[in-house]
Amino acid sequence: MSETVRVGTSAFTAAGWETAFYPVGMKAAEYLTYYATKFDTVEFDSTFYRTPALSTVKGWYAKTPSNFLFALKVPQQITHEKVLVDCDSDFAHFLDTASALNEKLGPIVFQFGYFNRSVFKSQAEFLARLKPFLAKLPRGYKFAIEIRNKSWMDARFVDALRERGVAMTLIDQSWVPRPWEFRERLELITTDFAYVRLLGDRKGIEEITKTWDKIVVDRNRDLKTWVDYLRPIKIRGVTIFVYVNNHYSGFAPQTAERFLELWGQ
Repeated sequence: MSETVRVGTSAFTAAGWETAFYPVGMKAAEYLTYYATKFDTVEFDSTFYRTPALSTVKGWYAKTPSNFLFALKVPQQITHEKVLVDCDSDFAHFLDTASALNEKLGPIVFQFGYFNRSVFKSQAEFLARLKPFLAKLPRGYKFAIEIRNKSWMDARFVDALRERGVAMTLIDQSWVPRPWEFRERLELITTDFAYVRLLGDRKGIEEITKTWDKIVVDRNRDLKTWVDYLRPIKIRGVTIFVYVNNHYSGFAPQTAERFLELWGQ
């Protein structure tokens, strides 16, 4: 697999994986090392809830090979609670801790929730807060931004990210337009890497299952469309990161493997 295309899952553990993905009887402490024999990257959802202990991060580093990359979500304290206000020390602490991954630190993702008018009256108001924050981001890291207000995903937003070399997170979720579904034709690749999250329909799939050990929704056609969309981007020399959530089709490792199969065809 080319290191210009990296595919993994959102987290490396889930209910059902202890038998469906990991060898039966394997200790949980060995999961990450085993995971790294199957995929060369992982997106950690756990960092969204809190900055991990430095010893934990060093443990991640020690359990993975030299070419492995970690994508980390910025803690919700910064993106959801403080919404980029008075959070410089919080972010500095997170970044210092994440930097213990050294060469294994991949993209750092700011995942924002949906903002109603009580938080931001308009996209312009959001950008007025976002742009000064982006201007302060240190060089030498890969940053990505995810928003859930689909009407804000326009040229103004894309240009703000491109100006600072920050990636626009490309999402496959039930109520967010995918790149080829935008009404306005936009160049959505805003830096030297693309960040893709295959999230799916959480509510819909949890009506089918909450044990993530098998595919319950056929997403082959969608995966093929993503492959077709991303191929020309890769040819331009852009590094592509793709992360699959269990809610996309029911069993993220198998979906990620299927993506890799389609990519290789």
